Amino acid sequence: MPDPDHADRLKALDAKIAALKAPEQVKDHAEEHYSQAQLAWRMVIELVAGLGIGFGIGYGLDTLFGTMPIFLVLFIFFGLAAGVLTMMRSAKEVQLKQQKAAEEKGDASGD
Repeated sequence: MPDPDHADRLKALDAKIAALKAPEQVKDHAEEHYSQAQLAWRMVIELVAGLGIGFGIGYGLDTLFGTMPIFLVLFIFFGLAAGVLTMMRSAKEVQLKQQKAAEEKGDASGD
């Protein structure tokens, strides 16, 4: 005669095996929380990249046309403006994520 406790143990074991075989949920990269240092480095890199791209385009155009400082200075300023604009967009994105997280936290605690 089978032991009734034996059937319960088998069901519990099957449930554990099924839980282990279930695929893990993949983290969404956008939902990861970045530290303040990582955000600061991201903004610095965006600014430097804008300046570097502006320098490269300006230097290339000056070399092509033979007018050395004109396009170089002009595109360095364009690169600076583009870098600052990108930094501001990143800051706004972070701010919106923080506001959304605060609202969700407020809704969860209000229930």
